[in-house]
Amino acid sequence: MREIGIGIVGGGYMGKAHSVAMSSVGAVFDTHLRPRLQMICARTNETSEKYRAAYGFKTATSDWKVLVKDPAVEAIVIATPQTEHREIALAAFAEGKPVFCEKPLGSSLEDVQVMTEAAEASGLPNMVGFNYIRTPASQFVRKYLANGELGKVTWFRGEHTEDFLSDPQTPASWRCTSMSNGTLGDLAPHMINAALALMGPIRSLLCEYETVHEKRPGGDVSNDDHAQIMCRFDSGAMGHMYFSRVATGRKMGYAYEIHGTKGSVRFDQEDQNSVWLYRSEGPEAERGFKQILTGPAHPDYEPFCQGPGHGTGYQDQIIIEARDFLLAIEKNKSYWPSFKDGLQVSRVVDAALHSGEQRAWVNLA
Repeated sequence: MREIGIGIVGGGYMGKAHSVAMSSVGAVFDTHLRPRLQMICARTNETSEKYRAAYGFKTATSDWKVLVKDPAVEAIVIATPQTEHREIALAAFAEGKPVFCEKPLGSSLEDVQVMTEAAEASGLPNMVGFNYIRTPASQFVRKYLANGELGKVTWFRGEHTEDFLSDPQTPASWRCTSMSNGTLGDLAPHMINAALALMGPIRSLLCEYETVHEKRPGGDVSNDDHAQIMCRFDSGAMGHMYFSRVATGRKMGYAYEIHGTKGSVRFDQEDQNSVWLYRSEGPEAERGFKQILTGPAHPDYEPFCQGPGHGTGYQDQIIIEARDFLLAIEKNKSYWPSFKDGLQVSRVVDAALHSGEQRAWVNLA
């Protein structure tokens, strides 16, 4: 067991989540590497010091370059807006430090390609933060599919729907400018990552997107409020995905349904400790979807709780990510999802944007 100095760039929503995760992961998973909260970086000296005191870091700075170069910082977590990811990641790799970067990996496909090339050239462990696929329920579904339990998979439906901009009177903010901050750039990567993880590569797609509320108090909206993708996977299966930040009533609608020749499965993040499973067996009159409550028999559940049905939460997903990042550093190899996996997601997003502009099918092969 040894300590490793962690530096986190960004102290807000995700900065706090990663700070709490790094504080907890050693106790939850009994990791060989034990994080030491070394330095946190935020926009100003005042906010940096506030986060340092609140989260338990040793030092703070308002200059991410100071954090990256500090020899006591041995691994870096990037939790800033995606427009800043590229420069920070490249500097960290140049200093020989492993990087965990929040999604989306970059603000453009070019950003992500450059970051991935730098990660590969460095040989350093790297990961991207797709946390929702890490619930015990979705890990179970992924293994279930990989084992062929649903037979030949024929169809996939996925969505990532929220309603934080459903009210047209909600004031305009940074989320309302630049396609990288729109629904395809910001929300879609999570469900696209899930589709790739559960179903495999996407062969071709057709996308359309639109701005529902073009004007808001304080400014115009220049990016997309919702979008949909029709796709065909390499496996031959058909698929459909929908993404929205104006889906009234939806708070965390990260959901999917998958049909196969031997059964079906469905999942909804708003009920993240349940999987609904249908098996095509037994008398027809006795068939139906069965609710499976996650418990110690499911992946990464028992370290948090020994009681079936008691459930895990959002923060636990981030702790699982922290465990994998520490394992990657310990083994000196990248764990899934790496920057290369993030690049595959960005390629799908880029293809979707082009499809929406051209109003035509786009091949990814």
